[in-house]
Amino acid sequence: MNGTLHSILIGTGGLSFALLLAVFFAIGRRPLTGDLVARRRTLRLFLIGLAAYSLHFMEEYLTGFQERFPAILGLAPWPDRFFVAFNLSWLSVWILSAAGLQKGLRLALFPVWFFAIAAIGNGVAHPALMFAVQGYFPGLFTSPVVGLSGVLLFLSLQKMTRESSFS
Repeated sequence: MNGTLHSILIGTGGLSFALLLAVFFAIGRRPLTGDLVARRRTLRLFLIGLAAYSLHFMEEYLTGFQERFPAILGLAPWPDRFFVAFNLSWLSVWILSAAGLQKGLRLALFPVWFFAIAAIGNGVAHPALMFAVQGYFPGLFTSPVVGLSGVLLFLSLQKMTRESSFS
């Protein structure tokens, strides 16, 4: 396996874990039918989170996250094109899921759960990376806003869903 692909697969492992958690929540919780207020609140929080994440992605890119994060793990830097395409692809999925959430589509909840979990992870990881390098780490300034938006979104998702019964 070439060094760049290895770096990408290992370096995005945390997001893979967040994706698995999102599958668990998307399958294990059903939306409450008819709770339009909760759905609108969740959509609003999601859109605010997406705006914060867009700024976060810009901060990461401009300050070299795609080089510095893999280096901490002893991995090859990620190509700029990959980093931009990866982030823009997820932003596109999330924007589409916002439209689905607005229409009440259950399938749209999976990417929203993923965003909430990944945002919380961002809010924790960037300050931890700052301590690891004993200084600024790319994405640090916007990560608390992204993390807080993830927590609020996660709580809102819990309020607008209930556990599924599989019996």
